[in-house]
Amino acid sequence: MAAVLRIPTVLRPAMGGESVIAVEGSTVGEVLLKLTTTYPAIKGQLLNDDGTLHRFLNVYVNDDDVRYLGGVEASIANNDEITLLPAVAGGVW
Repeated sequence: MAAVLRIPTVLRPAMGGESVIAVEGSTVGEVLLKLTTTYPAIKGQLLNDDGTLHRFLNVYVNDDDVRYLGGVEASIANNDEITLLPAVAGGVW
């Protein structure tokens, strides 16, 4: 099954400038693992060393937060849309 992965602007440089990528997998974890295999520079921004989602990364499957769907174990159906939204913080001006 292939999911459509939406890449935010801040992560595109590490992914060859891509904004949308089709990635095979039956769970969010499988999709992210394949993504980090293809684009190893992005791994630290997506996953912790133990394979869990980085706490500053929000992941949505069809607009549903995966933290409420089982995290990296959340199931993916063919043509599901996965959106990655890293937290962006600012400092004092």
